[in-house]
Amino acid sequence: MTIALPTSNLGRVVRGTGPGLLLAHGAGGGIDANYGPILDTLAAQHTVVGPDYPGTGRTPRAKAPLALDALADELVATAVEEGLNTFAIAGYSLGTPVAIRAATRHPERVTALVLTAGFAHPNPRFLLAARLWRDMLRAGDLEHLAALVSLIGLSAPALDAIAQDDLDTALKTTAATIPPGTPEHLDLLIDHIDVRADLAALAVPTLVVSTTLDQLVTPHHHRQLADAIPGARYAELATGHLPFVEQPEEWATLICDFLRDNRI
Repeated sequence: MTIALPTSNLGRVVRGTGPGLLLAHGAGGGIDANYGPILDTLAAQHTVVGPDYPGTGRTPRAKAPLALDALADELVATAVEEGLNTFAIAGYSLGTPVAIRAATRHPERVTALVLTAGFAHPNPRFLLAARLWRDMLRAGDLEHLAALVSLIGLSAPALDAIAQDDLDTALKTTAATIPPGTPEHLDLLIDHIDVRADLAALAVPTLVVSTTLDQLVTPHHHRQLADAIPGARYAELATGHLPFVEQPEEWATLICDFLRDNRI
């Protein structure tokens, strides 16, 4: 059964020419924040559509709680509105369950999946970190929140290499640039994400990219995805949760090579 698409209210980036590639970003991120460093590389081979979730980038904050099915449908609608009838989806972090749900609800449109630093359902360890993130945000404790996000977002080798002045500047920037829609993203992640039942139904080429030094969405989650998705390929990047910061070129190469190998 074909599911009717809504009109998309999501602001978006549209770049490049070629086969369609829809981007799904992470919680408290945005297209520019999560995909900006690799956007030129992706757009060199694809027509890239990158919607910002409510409360990030180009999209106003939501007036109601986010729902996974509705968000997945709206992302798909954004791509269709930009002239893409079929497309691959690259999902990062929270964008991975969004991409998975989009593929199971709209299998006639989704041609492939690339799932980076992803998860099907947050386990207790992940929920502990996400709830701390949400609690600090609600309390307005942005200084300590920036510290937490940096500790669990970057890998230990990356943090070990940062000079004190550079780290202080990065923490101030992080605290000052938290998207206003982040609370709704975290509510969705903590209370409503469970796509474990979707995984066996996926019937498109899928690449799971494990960020092997990830201290937020650990490799435990990445392997669960790869093991449960029929025929999924598995690749590793030696980064923390932010591959666009630590190894953007390597990340872009994994995405583009996989899509090329599958003629997408």
